[in-house]
This record gives sequence, structure tokens and C-alpha cells, in this order.
Amino acid sequence: MGPSPRPRPDPTAAPPAGRADRAVPSRAGTEPEAEQPTSLFDLLGVAAVLLEADGRIDMWSPQAEELFGYDRAEAVGQYAALLLLLPEHRDAAIQLFAEVMETGRGWAGAFPVRHKDGGTRIVEFRNMRLTDHLGDHYALGLAADRSTLRRVERDAALSARLVTQAPVGLAVLDTELRYVAVNPAFASMHGLSEAGHVGRRPGELFPGAAFQSLEASMRGVLDTGVPLVNQQVVGRTAADPGSDHAWMTSLYRLEDHQGHTLGVATVAVEVTERYRAAQEAERAQRRLRLIARGSARIGTTLEVERTARELADVLVPDLADMAAVDLLDSMLRTGRTDPGEGPPLFRALAVKTAYPTDAAGALVPPGRLTVYHAGHPAAQSVRTGRPVLITHLDSGEVGRVAADPEAARLLARAGVHTDMAVPLIARGQCIGVMGLARARNPAPFDSDDLELACELASRAALSIDNAVLHQHTRSTAEALQRSLLPRLSPYHPGLEIAARYRPAQAIGEVGGDWYDVIPLDGDRTALAVGDVMGSGIAAAATMGRLRTATSTLADLDLDPAHVLTHLDRITLGLDPYIATCVYAVHDPRPARLEVASAGHLPPVLIPSDGPPRLLDLPTGTPLGVGGVPFESTTLGLRPGDQLVLYTDGLVETRDDPIDARLDELLRLLSAPSPSPEDTCDRLLRELRHPAGHDDVALLIARVLPLET
Repeated sequence: MGPSPRPRPDPTAAPPAGRADRAVPSRAGTEPEAEQPTSLFDLLGVAAVLLEADGRIDMWSPQAEELFGYDRAEAVGQYAALLLLLPEHRDAAIQLFAEVMETGRGWAGAFPVRHKDGGTRIVEFRNMRLTDHLGDHYALGLAADRSTLRRVERDAALSARLVTQAPVGLAVLDTELRYVAVNPAFASMHGLSEAGHVGRRPGELFPGAAFQSLEASMRGVLDTGVPLVNQQVVGRTAADPGSDHAWMTSLYRLEDHQGHTLGVATVAVEVTERYRAAQEAERAQRRLRLIARGSARIGTTLEVERTARELADVLVPDLADMAAVDLLDSMLRTGRTDPGEGPPLFRALAVKTAYPTDAAGALVPPGRLTVYHAGHPAAQSVRTGRPVLITHLDSGEVGRVAADPEAARLLARAGVHTDMAVPLIARGQCIGVMGLARARNPAPFDSDDLELACELASRAALSIDNAVLHQHTRSTAEALQRSLLPRLSPYHPGLEIAARYRPAQAIGEVGGDWYDVIPLDGDRTALAVGDVMGSGIAAAATMGRLRTATSTLADLDLDPAHVLTHLDRITLGLDPYIATCVYAVHDPRPARLEVASAGHLPPVLIPSDGPPRLLDLPTGTPLGVGGVPFESTTLGLRPGDQLVLYTDGLVETRDDPIDARLDELLRLLSAPSPSPEDTCDRLLRELRHPAGHDDVALLIARVLPLET
């Protein structure tokens, strides 16, 4: 045994004179603030042992009990070398202990230590000399299991290497969501140094909405502890401020092994190429969808204005916030463009906006004529036959795309920032232009948008040109048709006559329907209604020839059956046309009507004292079939009786059986009517759809008392 231990100082005694107390510094007027301790010492399990100068154990920490296996009662007062070291290591350890106590220089190293359970462990020591206020020396030994130290050391080295060399971005933020550390890959993504991140929040570094949202997600992970995996963040950083980049980010709460929250860790992988590829794929799909929708929705009718509206409906809002479709006025008037010396005159056909906006007041309303200034994109596009793309418009430049100063003011107030004009080219000539603009959509028009707009314009231009051509052809046929119809004389012996002709509407062409009232000798009157099968100018011309032939044959004083026989032969020479016809001759003196039909719908007789009925006539074959004789039927008429002759456009529809429609005709004719004129109007109003697909010829004759 060595010398007896020296008395230990009383920790409760007052400090010696001349020495000041040492306390934890604190802010003036406040209590000292205790920070949350780290858990590294707990993880390492560092044991503390205080030795007397002669090597006996004076103090023994709980960690020492765990490391060496001896409790405090078993250790205190024992010589450390005898208790802990194997015989073969004691001399070397005592020599090192003596050097520390003699020189005051610390020593660090590893020694095999005998555990209470009989096993041997390698323990790493840190030894230092301590001197109390009396000048007495002690030795403080700090010890930890070497395997634990090596494991922690390996983990730290591995973590540091992974963090610094990882190709993915890694960052740690504290509980205030301020960056504590970032690795080089993360710093490179943001275009800022590692030091430039420390102490700042993501939203402070990059104030875009994407990073504000990311910061909110971090707060949620910090509060709940629920990780957020693979959240896509799209935004712009200092690394490339002119372009959007995308990162796939995962967030998880960082805790020590005791569960204390340290902050948030984030792992970021740049996926910009994948994001851009997805964007390109989406743009390609959008283009295909727009083209498909345009093919299905543009040109559903042969109406010019409706086709233009269909084009605007496809463009807005998928491609533009607002669109206008204008056609050269000369194209609408004459069916061809006018290369006059002056500026082109446009007629607005359609305008559309995606939402209520001041810009709507800047667009020329449909139907109005306008002349754009020479620098306007529409004027340039029509002049050159090429599209005009303006990717960026400052508020002071909006006048370039405005019709007048007031329109420029409205466009600027609406925030229009990009514009393009695309010519409508059909059959090699520019027939108009469509204009597109964006205001609320922040993305400028680009070359892909322009290519898509040109594709839609090309498809729409042909539909519009076809509609214009149809409109002119229809107008010509209608004018010819009307010119060939008779002008009714106000006087017909024994008859009050009313007649109507209505051309086909919607996509239908003007057809070959006609009516005729022909004065004959002896106060007789010939009545005819016919329908040339077919449409267009050729059908109208055939109708004119048959009407002329009918008038000529009527003058020969032939009965209705013979008139139809001659018309049949004439129609055979007009191949491939055939026609249906009802021909009747009214003689007022015997109050008699002779009538014959060539494949036509039966006339309606409305007796003055009974319900209307369809005349039961031999139907006959249509004119132009040939070889089948026609028959005349004679009827007696009384004053007040009415005869209704009509073509199939009055009663036929695509959805209803003809018998049901004829019943509806009889029902309408059962109601009293003040005059044939009123009856004509009522039948057209009640039976014919506004978008009728066939012509209508209608002739009503009411028998009058014969004047003596």
C-alpha cells in the first residue's frame, strides 16, 4: 500500500483569499441560460477516474463502473494498476503515470484493461495532472472503450466523405430552418457557396414561390416528424437565373439517439433534364390534343362566321388568353383577295377571351371593318404571308399590336406581354389573319407555340375558304332560283293565291324547288309545284328549264297528265336529273280541278265545310324516269275550298316518319285561317326548322265565288 491519502478539499468551503469565483457568464439582469447538452459524451461512454499521487483511486464515475465492471465501493481506495492492469502491463503503466505526475505533461494512448468479468478490453486513455489550491497533485484519467471510439470515428469519417463527395445535394437546417451545413453538390445546385447558405433560410436565399412552399413543407416535417419523400421543386436559383430547374427533394426530421430534435435534413437530386423532357412530352401531347380538337371542331358547317368562332374556341384558353380572327373584306365580298394599292381592309369574324378583361374592348368586334396600321402584326402577316411572333412586349410597346391608341391603353392595362399573328392561307393565297395574345399566362409565346398556331391556321383557312366559296355559290344559286320563280299577278279568276319560297339553310345548298301560277284561256289557271332532285346552280338551272317547258306546254291547252308526259320526255334529256311535280288546272266556271302527280307528295284539300285531307291521287313516277303513263284526276270545288301544294322540304325531317309529319300538316291546316297568306306564314313557322336542310316551295289557292 502507498502513503495514506491526503485530505480532499471541501467543495463547500469558501475560496481562498485572493482568488475570484468562476461562474457561467450571464446577460446582465437575467439568469444564466442553459443550452441543451449534446449527447456525444453519452454515446462515447467516457469514464472519469481521479487518482491520488501514489496511484490509488480517489474518485470513480458511473461511466467507469460500466466500462470496467467495478462499482464505486470496489474501486475507490484501490491501486489502479493492481485493479485494472494485467501484470505484464503494470510496470509500463506506472512509469507513464510517474512521468505525468512529475512533468505535468498529459499522455494519451491505449492499454489492455482487465474487466471485472475476467475479460480484457482495449481502452483508450487521456491522462492529465491536476493541482488543487494546496498544491497537491492528482491524476485525472478519461477513458473510453476503443471499439466504441473506432466505430464513432469510422461513422464520422464515412459521413464526412459521403457528405462532401456525394453527387446528390445534402443539407442540414436547424429548428429555425436556417442552413447549418450543405455539401458541395447542394451549394453547386443553388449557385452559392457553402458559407453563403449558413444562417439563412431557403426563402431568404430565393424568394420564389417554389422555395416558399419548400420552406412550409420543412416546417411540417419538423413539427410532425413525418418524412416527405420525392417532392418535386421547380424554380430558379443563382446557378441559372434565366431558366427553371427541377429537383426531387426528400425531407426528414433529424434527431439524436435520445430523440432530441436537431433540425431538418434534406436530400436533393437535380432532375431538370427529366423535368424538361416531361415538359416537352406534355407540350407534344397538348399539341396533338389541340390539333385533334381543331380537326373535330373547326369546319363543322359551311358558315364563315361560325367556322371563325370554332377556330377561336380551339385557340382560347389552351394556346392563348385572347384571339381574334379577321378575314379580308374583298374575300367575303367577291370570293377572292384584292391586291389593291391601299392598306388591306379587314372584317372581324370572331373574338374570344379566356376571362373577363379590359383587353376585350381593344379587339375589333365581329362584323366591323378595320384597317390596321402598317406596323401592326396582322398587316405585316397578310402583306408578307408569314407569321409574326413577338415574344416580349413592354407596356410602352403595346401600340405595335393595337388598332388605335385607346386599344393600346386597354391592352397595356390588361397586361398583354406577348403576341403573334398567323396568316390564313388557303389554296396559295392569304385570305385573312388570326391574332393571339397572352396576359394572365406569364409564359411568352415561343417557336413551338407558333408552329402549333400555324398548323391550326392552315386547317382552319381551308375550312373558311370552303365556307366563303359555298356562301358565294349559294348566293348565286339563290339569286338564280329567285330570278326564275314567277311574280304572282294580283288577279286570278276565281282564286286567291299565296306562295312562298324558302332556300335551304345551314350546310344545305339551294335546291331546285319551284312553284308556278300560269293564266290560261277561258279564265282558267294552271298551278304547279315541283322539286328537282339535287342542289346548287345546276339544279336551279334545271328547275328554270322545266318551269319554262311547263309554261310552254300549258299554253297548248293539254290536260295535266299530258303535260307531265311531255315534261317527263324533256327531263330524260336533262340526265342525270329527275324531278317530282304536281300539275293542276282550275276552271272556275264548272268549278272543277284537274290534277296529276309525278312522284310528288299528295296535295291537301281543305273543304270549306270539313277537315283537311290528303288527295288520293295516282302517284306516278318522277319526271325523268320515263315509260310510265300519268293519270289525271278531276275534283269538284266550292267557294271557300283551299288547295295546298308543297315540296318535301316543308314536311320531311331526318328524325321523324313522313306519315307523322303529314299528320302534323293536316292538324295545322285544321285551324281556321284568315287568308292563304297567313296560312303560308304559319306553316313555315310551325313546320320548318330554322336550319332547314332543304328548299321549300309552297302554293295555296282558295276558291272564290265566281263574279257574274
